[in-house]
Amino acid sequence: MTSQPPTRHAHRRPVSAWRRGAKLLAIIVTVAVVAGVAVAGFYAFSLTQTLKEAAVPLKDAPAQPPALSTYDEPFAVLVVGTDECDDVVSAAFGARCSDPENAGTRNDVNMLVHVSTNPRRVTVVSFPRDLQVEIPECTAADGTAFPGAFKASINTAYEAGGLTCVADTVSELSGQSIPFAAKVSFGNVVNITDAIGGVEVCIGGDGIDDPDAGIQWEPGNRVVKGFDALAFLRTRKGIGDGSDLGRIGNQQQYLSRLMNKLRSDEVLTNPGTLLNLASTAVRNIEPSESLADPVRIAQLAYTLKDVPFDDITFVQFPVVDDPYDSNRVVPDEASAEVLWQALAANAPLALTGDAGRGVVADPSVPTPEPTESASEEATPAPDASATPDASATPGVVELPENINGSKASQATCSNGLG
Repeated sequence: MTSQPPTRHAHRRPVSAWRRGAKLLAIIVTVAVVAGVAVAGFYAFSLTQTLKEAAVPLKDAPAQPPALSTYDEPFAVLVVGTDECDDVVSAAFGARCSDPENAGTRNDVNMLVHVSTNPRRVTVVSFPRDLQVEIPECTAADGTAFPGAFKASINTAYEAGGLTCVADTVSELSGQSIPFAAKVSFGNVVNITDAIGGVEVCIGGDGIDDPDAGIQWEPGNRVVKGFDALAFLRTRKGIGDGSDLGRIGNQQQYLSRLMNKLRSDEVLTNPGTLLNLASTAVRNIEPSESLADPVRIAQLAYTLKDVPFDDITFVQFPVVDDPYDSNRVVPDEASAEVLWQALAANAPLALTGDAGRGVVADPSVPTPEPTESASEEATPAPDASATPDASATPGVVELPENINGSKASQATCSNGLG
């Protein structure tokens, strides 16, 4: 019998420490990614559920759910600020929150943010709270029906039927479709401002001395956070002519400087940071159902990242004194129609009026050179009865002088009364 050679066993090459480390690292990374996706998914779901609990319907809401992509359509968002005394501010406001006459919740701040496309332009229209308008029939969340009013202050719409009623009122007044809306309270403003580390504003004139708002500030730049931010947005007796129209200028200065801060800190260009900010908004807004998703909030905010500051315009809805009540105002329909037609044509806007009753130009900041779109040859305001030709390349539209406002590229200061 022929003998068989002894069996040879292959020798396994020793695994190096580097390979063992790389394999272990791969396992750790894989587990971390899977866990991260699961946590992010649960987190997004949790935020969405939080939003949906308070969401209200809008008649012009989009049919499609949000997607992880750019939002390519023009759109409008109604931002409503209410005066309710929630837990955050009740102790600080004292008598303001214990007065039975202040029991109802009113929409004292109403801003329509209009965002066009091709190219992107942003126009923020502020409606004075004492503006007399028609309020349509509304049904509140608890089922209470409001029959409507032929003429009432716009800031009674929330009390009549909640956020949906405010959106319907502004939509009928402006003729604009409003697919998205959100309500923020006094306390929400405090929380959101703190989350972004405050906003630097400019106090001009003789400074602001307003005991009702609880502030006494010297002229100069000031970073406002928490209750200071709320006081800055609420003050009216310490600026301009002491009216609500003066307060609008302060609110627009705040938004303009907030936009500049978000862009300079690259928040709007960083999806992760933006989603973080959206999560803060989730916990501090009452949204429309169309906005009840942090992905949608981030998606819409992301559209603002590249809009030139000269194409971000803050305006006050044009008004005239109410002939029946000197303490109220009514719409200037002819001037308003010029604004709405310019937005429909996506025309660059040129402001010919003042920045507003409550603000002045910041003397320490030079006026920037206009961008290409703002330096186009201005054209006369369109005929209010004419239908804009959307296919034509629009020139700059000069808004009527009674449409006060400013550009995000302009630095303004509060016109303090001292």
